[in-house]
Amino acid sequence: MRLFIFGLGYAAGAIARASGWPVLATTRDGRDGTIRFDDAAAVRAGLASATHVLSSVPADEESGDPVLARYGDALGSRWLGYLSSTGVYGDAGGGWVDESAPIRGRRVGRNAADAAWLALGARVFRLPGIYGPGRSPIERLREGKAHRTGLIDQVFSRVHVDDIAAGVVAGFAGPAGAYNLADDLPASQDAVVEYAAALIGMAPPPIVPLDSLSPMARAFYAENRRVANGMAKRVLGWRPLYPDYRLGLRAVSATISPTPASAAPPAASGVQR
Repeated sequence: MRLFIFGLGYAAGAIARASGWPVLATTRDGRDGTIRFDDAAAVRAGLASATHVLSSVPADEESGDPVLARYGDALGSRWLGYLSSTGVYGDAGGGWVDESAPIRGRRVGRNAADAAWLALGARVFRLPGIYGPGRSPIERLREGKAHRTGLIDQVFSRVHVDDIAAGVVAGFAGPAGAYNLADDLPASQDAVVEYAAALIGMAPPPIVPLDSLSPMARAFYAENRRVANGMAKRVLGWRPLYPDYRLGLRAVSATISPTPASAAPPAASGVQR
């Protein structure tokens, strides 16, 4: 077995490690022994030797999916996988969505790419907010970049990067189709940030008005949904190692050094979420 990955980013890197197979991958600049995405000869040679192909490259809203546009003719009938987004479901008013929900997300290009990979017979893994070591609310708190919004009724799902890797590896033996890889406990952004702050002995960050955030951040908070993961559990036999953000954040906190006492604000108290 040989895995070819378009776009060796944070999640795809975890998948590469979890596969246990020889891996070839692309990046924009060919760093760390990868292939440059625009080196067509090297990419096509790599694809020719691959048994499994996974793309984590997001679609461009104007030009579409760059992988399909440039290398779609070379994908063949081998195993195909695509890392999509639960953003394709759009706003559900806080309700639950599963893979049968209509595709109505605000980003048309992303929706089209999701549909195009499905049409090719791929396993399309729809991912919510991704976190893990080096990319979590804990790091944002320590860097002074975290905030709260006061929107306790605005909820979203998330998934630990190791659970993404386990889900995709389970998908190697699963049928084509769409799969939501999300944890079992959707929650508000504020609840997650407050719990992360309590873990590392910091006070919760301030509440900021929405109009002070970037347009992209405001668009994120305009969507409200809970993502069901039953399909991946039933069909792939997948079970998240971190079924809620509390377990996941505890695992992240165990991988990083403590905040120096001189740099940490007063500890929060009473956070039980």
